Amino acid sequence: MVEIEIDGKKVSVPAGSMLMDAANKLGTYIPHFCYHKKLSIAANCRMCLVEVEKAPKPLPACATPVSAGMVVRSNSEKAVQAQKSVMEFLLINHPLDCPICDQGGECQLQDLAVGYGKSSSRYAEEKRVVPPKDGGPLISMADMTRCIHCTRCVRFGQEVAGVMELGMLGRGEHAEITSFVGKTVDSEVSGNMIDLCPVGALTSKPFRYSARTWELSRRKSISPHDSLGTNLIVQVKGGKVMRVLPLENEAINECWLSDKDRFSYEALDSASRLTAPMIKQGGEWRETDWQTALEYIAHGLRNIKHEHGADAIAAVATPHSTVEELHLLAKAMRGLGSENVEFRLRQTDFALDGQVTPWLGMPIAALSNVKRALVIGSFLRKDHPLVATRLRAAVKGGAKLTVLHASNDELLIPGTAKIIAAPSDWLAALSGIVVAVAAAKGVAAPAGFENIEATDAANKAAASLTTGDANLPGVILLGNAALQHPQASKLHACAQWIAEQTGAKLGYLVDAANSVGGYLAGANGKNAAEVFSTPKKAYVLLNAEPELDAANPQQARSALDGADMVIVMSAFKHGLDYADVLLPVSPFSETSGTFVNCEGRAQSFNGTVKPLGDTRPAWKVLRVLGNLLALPGFDYDTSEAIRDELFGKGVTDLSAKLSNVSTIALSAARFGNGDAAGLERVTDVPIYFADAIARRSEPLMRTADAQAPLAHLPSQLAEKLGVKAGDRVTVTQGSGSAILVAAIDAGLPANAVRVAAAHPSTAMLGAMFGPIHVEKAGEAA
Repeated sequence: MVEIEIDGKKVSVPAGSMLMDAANKLGTYIPHFCYHKKLSIAANCRMCLVEVEKAPKPLPACATPVSAGMVVRSNSEKAVQAQKSVMEFLLINHPLDCPICDQGGECQLQDLAVGYGKSSSRYAEEKRVVPPKDGGPLISMADMTRCIHCTRCVRFGQEVAGVMELGMLGRGEHAEITSFVGKTVDSEVSGNMIDLCPVGALTSKPFRYSARTWELSRRKSISPHDSLGTNLIVQVKGGKVMRVLPLENEAINECWLSDKDRFSYEALDSASRLTAPMIKQGGEWRETDWQTALEYIAHGLRNIKHEHGADAIAAVATPHSTVEELHLLAKAMRGLGSENVEFRLRQTDFALDGQVTPWLGMPIAALSNVKRALVIGSFLRKDHPLVATRLRAAVKGGAKLTVLHASNDELLIPGTAKIIAAPSDWLAALSGIVVAVAAAKGVAAPAGFENIEATDAANKAAASLTTGDANLPGVILLGNAALQHPQASKLHACAQWIAEQTGAKLGYLVDAANSVGGYLAGANGKNAAEVFSTPKKAYVLLNAEPELDAANPQQARSALDGADMVIVMSAFKHGLDYADVLLPVSPFSETSGTFVNCEGRAQSFNGTVKPLGDTRPAWKVLRVLGNLLALPGFDYDTSEAIRDELFGKGVTDLSAKLSNVSTIALSAARFGNGDAAGLERVTDVPIYFADAIARRSEPLMRTADAQAPLAHLPSQLAEKLGVKAGDRVTVTQGSGSAILVAAIDAGLPANAVRVAAAHPSTAMLGAMFGPIHVEKAGEAA
């Protein structure tokens, strides 16, 4: 530790720290623009000049290393004069458009100009003008004349997002920040550049000119999207959500947001919102009141139970529903006598039920410091954008990352070793790593693995997990695709064995905001696989669109079409052709509730705006429905009472209730797959189609990631079929087919075809894993 003095106060900081770090530790504010605690040092704004004893001139606090006995003055006459001179230079070319600038009220330049700027300028020359740029549908670059070249946006892209989408051209008067020619900013975390920009050069395109920051109320909330449980600040005006910003939490999302968390709010007030209960009568939809709708549902469920038994009733929900909603849904079903309740709609292997409640197995923050990692079956950047940023930071710190997956997607993480195999070969690939780890550790391979030979890739993966200090933190992570895999339990058994032998943690990334909470709420039934495979007479759908959310949309749609009664509880209008009743329930912004994130942390939140129209919180709807059905235990007054019944009052750390330990025996058996041509499907869930809110956000739907799914073909298959990129192909699964535009993907295994799920253009296809047939469009027999 090095002791220095700043403004008469002594402070000790680690050797190699900068003066800015020492000032931050003391709580001493030094004005700055280019410095940011999460980015590298640029030292190009010079606003943080301070006086250092014995130094001939002021020095930048962000780039001056501490030395023993250093005496620093941040607000001396010399320091302040230097800071004022820098401010004068910064304002030479800055436009005088504060009254119309979206950054007004939260602009660092504006704030510091009050303290360090002059009341008039000495410069009479014409100000320079920088032409506007096209930053894409999310970021406005229309006012780049305001840019002060702090390069925060450039450094964020390179260092955190992993891709340099913006850069600085020219020097001096001609310097400007721009994107690559013909390119927009398309990163899944690009919106953070808006927060980082200290002036109004980069602003939110959806929010632009819609409100002033001082008109907005700020309310805390939790993201309803991926499993991280990202902390949000929801800004509200006139009962409408106007903007979403990150609430800094180092343990979870640091100070970042994914674009899905930031811009999905545009769906909350969209035309697709369902705002009144509706009943289908004579094939036509009619609005009705809540009492009539709920009595109609209660009467229908009682009749179906009487005529067909309670087992003919099923409830399905998405894991984007709150703990309270899932608990009451499960309680209502079991009160009726049915065990058919399920929230794991994309899962197909349930052999781990009763043993494993999938969770991360470690704190989220620990991911930034792992030194050895194996990620199995994850479209990492798109499934978990902020987990990818943490693993990117870990690799920069010397970690070794290996990925086993079916698609060679660009992870933007340098040095990543990859094993690319078709889904039916994942278990074989993982078995090879088991054998290689056994050899490296000098232990016997598990029974049944004696005749398996480790490939070179398996040996390299094993070496990355076993070499070096065994005490260094390591992790084996199973992604969304691994959990949805038909052999999920066998993949888990292999991953668990590797983790045990290498001293690594075993964890699941899990796919949604409340995937962990769904288990704790008891929303997983005893016969999960049969919810759609064995059609029921009545279905209750909570926030679920099975044609987009189910593992096999064909099967789900067939079951819904054949049901006597389908009740849709959703914030949006959907299912009009198979539903009988639509109930408008509140999205996360209009209800209170709790999400349990992947690390087992329960985070409760309140509604940020009043429910739209006649919308009601789902937990209240389920409570009233329970009363109408005369079920016991439906007398809650608040969502907190439901949460406390489940977890106990004030309990937030639920990791003790979670376990990734299984007793499933290891197996190396491959699952059968492929059509006559040996082709199988590789399925991703596009980042902005993973849940109901994101897929209805207009700004997100204009991004590159929201384009209609393509049929990605390996080069050999495309050549065999005579298909070029841009040609149309017919993709067939079971009884359904879709005509899609082809793309050639050299990173796919030779026997795999990648077709996305969760999109209307592919909703008629079958299972996410399994045989698939492809032919050039127009050549079908």
